[in-house]
Amino acid sequence: MIVLKDISYVRLGTRDLDGACRYANDILGLREGQRYGPPRHGKAVGFRSDAREQTLVYFDGDPADHTTGFEIASMAELQSAAAELERLGHAVREGRAYECEQRRVQAFIGFKDPSGNAIELAVAPFHSGVRFFPTRDTGNTGFSHVGLRSTDPARDERFWTTVLSAKVSDRIGAAPLLRIDEVHHKIALFPSGYAGVQHINHQVASIDDLMRAWYLLQSRGVRVVFGPGKHPTSGAMFLYFEGPDGMVYEFSSGVRMVTDPDAAPRQFPFHPTSFCMWGSVPDIPEFR
Repeated sequence: MIVLKDISYVRLGTRDLDGACRYANDILGLREGQRYGPPRHGKAVGFRSDAREQTLVYFDGDPADHTTGFEIASMAELQSAAAELERLGHAVREGRAYECEQRRVQAFIGFKDPSGNAIELAVAPFHSGVRFFPTRDTGNTGFSHVGLRSTDPARDERFWTTVLSAKVSDRIGAAPLLRIDEVHHKIALFPSGYAGVQHINHQVASIDDLMRAWYLLQSRGVRVVFGPGKHPTSGAMFLYFEGPDGMVYEFSSGVRMVTDPDAAPRQFPFHPTSFCMWGSVPDIPEFR
């Protein structure tokens, strides 16, 4: 089994790199790290949300081009992971030097999960010697999880829990919420007709930060698509809102920790009350 240490980064293509960067700075409160080139390798801009040098990268490319990176412990485990994935029939590619530089990692491999989501396994994501502080008072405590689209959640759940080391914390209908450490979930798989990142989560310190964000989003004309609310699964209070190219971002606070490694997953019906216990109804296709 390939052991995932943590979720590390998301890379998103965009046709409006400058606009996406303004959004990351002004709305998400993320701090720009490095800009990459030369242009023949594609322009890219990395953003910090915690002690790491970057956790979100926007690059000049197809807005449907999404990649999620996960950290694993060592070069030996990376080589073992590549061999195991190839044995199971997954095409694996090794990251080139300039790609490692853009990702701020020592090395990585790339492959696709059974739905076609682009996944990378990386060794030694670079940490910054400069303390992270947001560009505005978001209360951001770090990049936490992604929702991925799945064309067959049961099949993909088997992949993530048998080939990779994820465990199911809860299910909402057919959608599993998967943990790779004690945090309730770092990956969520939502039924869809196509692959891609469905939403990106950052944790904030308190409900005060969520409510400040709610008022700011309204003043900036950013569409809120769900919340404020509280998830009955993870216990987190949340706010979902629309970003560049239709990407959905989430701020949440108070996520539950699962300390028992053998904790049995709970089953929730696929109903609005399973997504929010306060009564907010999602305007998100995969949640309806």
